[in-house]
Amino acid sequence: MSDKKREVVGVRFKPHGKVYYFDPAGYSPAVGEAVIIETSRGIEYGFTAIEKRSVEASEIVGELKPIIRIADREDTDRWITNRNLAREALLVCEDKVKEHGLEMRLIDSEYTFDNSKLLFYFTADDRVDFRKLVRDLASIFRTRIELRQIGVRDEAKLIGGVGPCGRECCCASFLSEFHPVSINMAKDQGLSLNPETISGLCGRLLCCLRYEQEGYAENLKRLPKVGRHVITPEGKGVVVSTSTLKALVKVKIEGEDGAEYVVFPAEEVAFKPRRKGGCDRACDHAEHGADR
Repeated sequence: MSDKKREVVGVRFKPHGKVYYFDPAGYSPAVGEAVIIETSRGIEYGFTAIEKRSVEASEIVGELKPIIRIADREDTDRWITNRNLAREALLVCEDKVKEHGLEMRLIDSEYTFDNSKLLFYFTADDRVDFRKLVRDLASIFRTRIELRQIGVRDEAKLIGGVGPCGRECCCASFLSEFHPVSINMAKDQGLSLNPETISGLCGRLLCCLRYEQEGYAENLKRLPKVGRHVITPEGKGVVVSTSTLKALVKVKIEGEDGAEYVVFPAEEVAFKPRRKGGCDRACDHAEHGADR
């Protein structure tokens, strides 16, 4: 194989979680097959998400850890046992959190496959001094303890739930990574800016606002702004509204018998693009004056 190519295998540690890449080390696991891998936090049990394939060496960031082996029945039994132990540990930790009077909400817990570390995930409004809690937990479980504060979007992904659309939350069902979502996306799509209608269970903007944003953005480039003077097949007029989704423009056209409102496809409406550094209104006035 060329020095410019490397073989990799994509592995997930949780359903719909982020995919991490590893050196196949001679193995060719099928998608969904469990593998034992070496990670930066120890030996782990994961599931193949992407079969072995070749990529450009330049695409690889950092060192590729190897697959140790394909998981066998004994490995799977140990993984199941660890999950049950982690659930029990979560109950113990919840009692200790109350005992120490800490303002934090425990979300999940997990053991690394080799039991070298026990991790607890929590949310909190402010920073939490959990040093005494960690010492207590370490004395109980006799292993390294790590507490990780996560955001509300990560909490929703771990817990799951039903979104306002009536379906399971995207983050818990298929999204492997979170991508930025902005209020401008809701504006571009002509949605109500009521927080209750554009927010998910996590209280943040809906992830699905991003799905069709590229199409809306493309249509917006073709649409004049409300108030623009435009030329249509039925004469000159002023834009009164637009439909970004359907790429339609509603124009007010003055005639001898009064004003008429006509809807046109975006491609049938002509207008000068906005000038850099200038305002639409000033450009319209200049165009309107020239027409006279």
